[in-house]
Amino acid sequence: MNTFLIEIGTEEIPAGYLIPALEAFKENILLALDNFRIDYGNARTYGTPRRLALMVEDVAEMQNVKTTTITGPPERVGFDENGDPTIAAEKFAVKAGLPLDQIKVTETKKGRYLTAVVGENCQSCASILEMILEKQILSIPFPKSMRWGDQSISFARPIISLVGLLGEKKLDFKVGNLKSVSYVFGHPFMHPGKYIVKSADNYIQVLESVGVIPDIKKRKAVLTKSIEACAKEHAVRILEDDELINLVTNLVESPFPVVGTFDDEFLEVPDEVLITAMREHQKYFALVDENNNLKPLFIAVNNTNPKDMQLVARGHEKVLRARLSDAKFFYEVDCKSSLDEFTQKLKNVTFQEKLGSVYDKIQRIKAFVQYLARESSYGDKEILIQDVARASEICKADLVSQVVIEFTKLQGVIGRVYAIKSGEKEEIALAIEQHYRPVYSGGRLPENPISCLLAIADKLDTICGCFSLGLIPTGGADPYALRRQGIGIIQIMLKENLEASLAAIIDKGLEAYNDGEGTRQETAVKIKAFLKNRMVNILTDKGFSKEAVNSALWASFDNVPDVVLRVKALDSLSKEPDFEPLSITFKRVDNILKKAKDSKGVALDESLFEDLSEKGLFTAVNEVSLLVEDLIGKGDYDSALSHIAGLRPAVDTFFDDVMVMAKDTKLRQNRIALLSSVSALFKNIADFSMI
Repeated sequence: MNTFLIEIGTEEIPAGYLIPALEAFKENILLALDNFRIDYGNARTYGTPRRLALMVEDVAEMQNVKTTTITGPPERVGFDENGDPTIAAEKFAVKAGLPLDQIKVTETKKGRYLTAVVGENCQSCASILEMILEKQILSIPFPKSMRWGDQSISFARPIISLVGLLGEKKLDFKVGNLKSVSYVFGHPFMHPGKYIVKSADNYIQVLESVGVIPDIKKRKAVLTKSIEACAKEHAVRILEDDELINLVTNLVESPFPVVGTFDDEFLEVPDEVLITAMREHQKYFALVDENNNLKPLFIAVNNTNPKDMQLVARGHEKVLRARLSDAKFFYEVDCKSSLDEFTQKLKNVTFQEKLGSVYDKIQRIKAFVQYLARESSYGDKEILIQDVARASEICKADLVSQVVIEFTKLQGVIGRVYAIKSGEKEEIALAIEQHYRPVYSGGRLPENPISCLLAIADKLDTICGCFSLGLIPTGGADPYALRRQGIGIIQIMLKENLEASLAAIIDKGLEAYNDGEGTRQETAVKIKAFLKNRMVNILTDKGFSKEAVNSALWASFDNVPDVVLRVKALDSLSKEPDFEPLSITFKRVDNILKKAKDSKGVALDESLFEDLSEKGLFTAVNEVSLLVEDLIGKGDYDSALSHIAGLRPAVDTFFDDVMVMAKDTKLRQNRIALLSSVSALFKNIADFSMI
């Protein structure tokens, strides 16, 4: 058993490419080893901006043998009456490539036949790796790839070296016209040059001795510890930012932090702007005091350990001063305009070619969100309607601000800052930022009624507009992020327990679009199906069975919070030991009703009962109906389903004792009507035909 090492040396790869590339490379290499029947142990990835590496422990030297059993002639043909092999047996042995004494007689379905177990020739692991490595390396996925020189291959950045070792054996392979070598490059500033790696097991040791920390987790730990130590020296702490730590970890081969300062005058600019300027452009860490107030300090992380850190700090300060000066200028320019003035400028900003400007979208949202406020169960309606109307008027205003044009990630955030500065209510200001939520899968949701209603109005307006134009997500294509927005709508309605009719909300949202009534109805059906699928994903992700989810959703989907109550009750019932026969009984009821098209709407007539089982079922349904109606009204679906489940013996007896589809039309229709009364109890809770 040997350790396998592959390192791809490159020019600097973007930090965001590193982890996904390494994970994909590892997965593909291990899959290839499996496919070639090569045993192996633990696998670990390593990486810096200038190298991608994988080490796999305990790799076998040879493939595992693959055996195949081949069948020859029947025993009576292969051996004579004395048990001696015939010419047929000898020829079969030659064909199998085995001595005659390794030919066996095996009992098969057709009788006793001569068989031979044949093993394929095995290759060495080294030869297989040399054969497959070029393809595996060039299959590593990147957001963008490039070509260089006269090479016909592409990669994230130009490849400058290739190292492949199996234990101490050097693997000879090529990528493009670049041949593998047995050396790695050291740290480009502290230890430039080539360093021999004699075996895969001393790869880490060699790199660490020349200033490179290839283990990403270790490098992150060193970085975190060093920047925290710098902050502590200045009696401050680092503003929490795990994403930036991960990013900076993959910008350096070894981290060397330094603390810099900036002028107090920049603190007049909102913290969010300063932090973004430091973070996005320079990858600097912001520092705050114990009360979370931003301090005129920052930490920059270098990829080398200079002799004069103060000189390096001054260099960082000079660069940041220019960035902050720009940010301060943009902020001061913005302060000369009001949010309402910004909103007017949105008339010149296109939302979508056929859906008009962002200003047009705001007008649609304003009407829509006021409708949602009236339909909601939140407190003082009049005040709420006024507040959501105001929030909608300025919710997109910051899109044309100089700060957001320069720092696009501050969309909504700077709108909140400007709204508070101009004296708007805090809840309205928060809505400007929060109505974009969730901004990614699993992200935070809006936190107050104004934010929630505005978020739903904004997202559903986009969905209604796009669906009206036929811009519906297909496969992996979703340019307007409609799936995320649909999920956001459902999540907000669940969180806020908003029980407004989803059908009515969709119809209201479509009123702003000039489709014919028929087309509008068709669009509404498509949007409902789209949101229903989002609900399926949300609930199955929560651990509910797909059958329970589908059964509840296909019965009714108009009240979103109510769906969850029904799914929970159905999921709980499905775990009961007698659920399967219960579901079979109710599915039978549904199936009969679907076939009995000529009996719909016929009133039940007790005088037509011929069998005691009909009377028994009728009585049981009447006793349960009022209880179930009351329990459904209270949202107690567990108890409602429990009472409905209690009807099963009466339904089974009915099926056993009478012919539902009787030849007599009146009898048949009356029995169908009786089953309809059973179905009516659960049709708005669950569709048992989905189970």
